[in-house]
Amino acid sequence: MTSVRQDAWTQEEDLLLAEVVLRYIREGGTQLQAFEEVGRRLSRTAAACGFRWNSYVRKQYKEEIELAKRQRKERKKEIAASNEEGGQKRAEARLEKNLTWSDVIAFLQTYGQKARDSQRIADENRALKKDMEQLQQMITKLQAEKEALQKELSTIQAEYKTLLAIMERARKMIALEEEQGQNEKDAHEQNLVPENAEKP
Repeated sequence: MTSVRQDAWTQEEDLLLAEVVLRYIREGGTQLQAFEEVGRRLSRTAAACGFRWNSYVRKQYKEEIELAKRQRKERKKEIAASNEEGGQKRAEARLEKNLTWSDVIAFLQTYGQKARDSQRIADENRALKKDMEQLQQMITKLQAEKEALQKELSTIQAEYKTLLAIMERARKMIALEEEQGQNEKDAHEQNLVPENAEKP
């Protein structure tokens, strides 16, 4: 029994996968059959080939896929034109018989992997949405706190300015009182000097 490879895909292997799948599309075969053939040739599972095709290689061959589909359609028209109705039904029955259990299993494995990936992405999206909602709530709360602090700061600044104005008035009043006191003292002293000068 040959061992199944799980190493990274090379460019040559991607090219082989593309060539085989495109051939099967052109010839009216299924992609699952193509995955099986590539899997046998590369010692990989059909599911791994299907996953590689759907996740990476297929995106690089969009035009070639459309061309292969058109060629398949033309081929079917030619077969339909050349065969009688009964012969066409027999041909379709043969095509249906080509579908094997391996094809079904490979398809289900690929589908299961896609479903798991989709579920994982959906879970991650839900978690990110929840985180965003929590962050938005936190931002709203912080903005409210910021506005309250700015209002409080404005009140404190206004009170501080009022206090400075009161202190400045008080300082001016004290300075004025001191100046008046000094003036009265000087005037009193001036009045005393002549009286003393008259005494013998």
